[in-house]
Amino acid sequence: MNTVAFHTLGCKVNQYDTQAMLEKFRQAGYAVVPFSGKADVYVVNTCTVTGTGDKKSLQLTRRLRRLHPDSEIILAGCLAQRMGEKLLETGARLIIGTQRRQEVVTLLEKAVREQIQICAVNGLTASTPFENLTIADQEDHTRAILKIQEGCNNRCTYCIIPSVRGPIRSRPMEEIRQEARRLADAGFTELVLTGIHLSSYGKDLHDGTTLLDAIRAVQDTPGVKRIRLGSLEPTIATSEFSAGLAACDKVCPQFHLALQSGSDTVLARMARRYNTAMYLTAARNLKAAFPMAAFTTDVLTGFPGETEEEFHQTADFIRLIGYAKIHVFPYSPREGTPAAVMPGQLNNAEKERRARELIAIGEETARAYRESWLHKETTVLLEEEKNGLWMGYTPEYIPVTLPACPACFSGAMVPVRLTALTEDGMTGEMIIDQNGKEDDHV
Repeated sequence: MNTVAFHTLGCKVNQYDTQAMLEKFRQAGYAVVPFSGKADVYVVNTCTVTGTGDKKSLQLTRRLRRLHPDSEIILAGCLAQRMGEKLLETGARLIIGTQRRQEVVTLLEKAVREQIQICAVNGLTASTPFENLTIADQEDHTRAILKIQEGCNNRCTYCIIPSVRGPIRSRPMEEIRQEARRLADAGFTELVLTGIHLSSYGKDLHDGTTLLDAIRAVQDTPGVKRIRLGSLEPTIATSEFSAGLAACDKVCPQFHLALQSGSDTVLARMARRYNTAMYLTAARNLKAAFPMAAFTTDVLTGFPGETEEEFHQTADFIRLIGYAKIHVFPYSPREGTPAAVMPGQLNNAEKERRARELIAIGEETARAYRESWLHKETTVLLEEEKNGLWMGYTPEYIPVTLPACPACFSGAMVPVRLTALTEDGMTGEMIIDQNGKEDDHV
């Protein structure tokens, strides 16, 4: 065996875990090839946050077995953690959950050598350590994910994740510093700090360490120009936390504040740890520190018992916050969660209708947010050139296209004036100084 291909479903944490496993295979002498072609080994990093994630993971596995009967299959990640040995029925050679990814090559080669299937899924407890996965590269040449936290203690009534990711575990600060340095040395100018429940960072260390300390450690890393944060709980965004973020000049003012519902009664049934008043306070705290902040979020519609009035409360709250982008998901029952057996389960057609309406509202607020940037100046981190145009992102994660120029290259941060709206982003022009030259890169 000398070729391996990867496919990742789900979140940024999964993307990080995939990259860590990929690098383990490279270190063992495997060549990484496209997933769409022939490979000796296929690794599917699965997702189980929704029924759709389960379905995609299993369909993909069956297709691989049909198209490549002589290849080995590894199923990793959240669905693998949840189903464990049941997935051996797929014919996968190795089932590996949300731990032991460092051993992925060793376990595979043992299974092949002994012509057996291995299920390497361990239970997750409070004593389970943070698995020290590391990466030094990513497909994106400008932005890299830096995983600093694992697990969740919240036990929301709809969510299966605590049972497949375990309780909260924080990455040691020195490991964060080391990986930030490695990624900066590899040329990544923007690092995305991520975790399953990022806001919980440090709580298990019992020494007063907080998420702000981790952010400051990355802020102090030479070569890092931008720090972007993964999903945050509204409860973390106090005025003190917001001011602490503002003191870190590399932090991007784009905040993914978890919402799920804009109805207090639905939030209570979800067992979320905030209400809409607390959420609004959090958004205002961040706005006070970052006046042009972009807010993004996830919304779960069609939760059991969600009335038409509760649905409209969510729609109104989305308009009130004025999100730059929202992700809307129809509620999907997860076996083993309290919400799966709650009364008032809505049919799929109704959930889809509500999702469509919220998506349309989200598109309206996103356009209004971009309009607020018209003719303003900002910086754009350039990523790639296509058809004579460069594409990149502002600190607020607005996609921007601008004409190519001799000074443009991937990874450059250039001063830009935003000139017009596109379907899902904006166009811009390089800012020219008084001598007729493009301003220096940041």
